[in-house]
Amino acid sequence: MTDTLPADLIVRPATPEDRPTVERLWPMFRHDLSEFRGVLPGVDGTFRSEWLVSAFTAPGWAPYLMTWGERPAGFAFVRGLDGPVRVLNSFFVVRGARRQGVGLRAVRKVLLRHPGPWEIAFQHDNPAAVRFWPRVARELAEEGWTREVRPAPDRPELPPDVWISFTVPAPA
Repeated sequence: MTDTLPADLIVRPATPEDRPTVERLWPMFRHDLSEFRGVLPGVDGTFRSEWLVSAFTAPGWAPYLMTWGERPAGFAFVRGLDGPVRVLNSFFVVRGARRQGVGLRAVRKVLLRHPGPWEIAFQHDNPAAVRFWPRVARELAEEGWTREVRPAPDRPELPPDVWISFTVPAPA
C-alpha cells in the first residue's frame, strides 16, 4: 500500500518546536548536495550544520518548514533579511514529494513573503537545479534576471556555484 500525498502544501516559518524535524531533514539535504559537491561527511558521519544553526538563531535569517498534510516535505532557509539582498541559503524537498510541483509552489511561497532583490545559488552539475532555478526566476521576474558563476565563498576546494539574481515584486 502506498501513501497518497494530500493536496495541501503548507509553507510556514519554522518555530523552535519545529527545529528537531528540520534537524532530521538536514542530513538528507546535505547528502543530496554531496553528489554535486563531492563533500563527504565528517569522521563522525555528520555533515556540517552551521547553516541550520544560523537559520534558527542568527539575525537576518528565517527558517521555513514545508508540510504536505501532516508530514514534513522540506525546508527553506533565508538569509539577508536585514540587508539589501535576500539569499535563499538552503532549499530542500524530500524525494517522495519531488516532481509533483511541491518545490515550485513552496519556493514561490517563501520568496513572495519577502519582496525585493533575491540571489539563489546552485551547482551547475545538478541537472534538476539547472532546470528548476531559472524556471523560478522566469516565473517571478520574467526576463528580469541574471545568471553568474561565482566561487564558493571561503571554500576554494569546491567548484564554483551558479548564482541567479532577480527581484520579487511587492504584492499589488
